[in-house]
Amino acid sequence: MNGVTYTQVQELVTRLPAKNLPVAYDFLARLANEETAVPSSQVEFLSLPLAERRRLLAQQADGLLVQDYYEETAVEREQWQGGDLVEY
Repeated sequence: MNGVTYTQVQELVTRLPAKNLPVAYDFLARLANEETAVPSSQVEFLSLPLAERRRLLAQQADGLLVQDYYEETAVEREQWQGGDLVEY
C-alpha cells in the first residue's frame, strides 16, 4: 500500500457513515501523533544484505561453540535423560 495518496484516503473517509466518523477520527489522530516507530532488531537484521546476515549468523554460531553454551545444562540434561528404564 505504498502508493496510497491523501486523495484516496479522503475519498474513503467521505464514504464512511456519519456514525463511524468519530472512530475514524480517533484512529487517524492517534496515527498522526505517533512517533516514528523504531524498527525491531529482527526487522533491522532482515533489511541487511544476505551476505552480511550470513556473516553475523556464522559469528554468533562460533560464539556459542566457544562459550560451551550447549554444555551449560549437561548436568540437568543427564538427570532427566538418565536413569533406569521402567516398563509398565
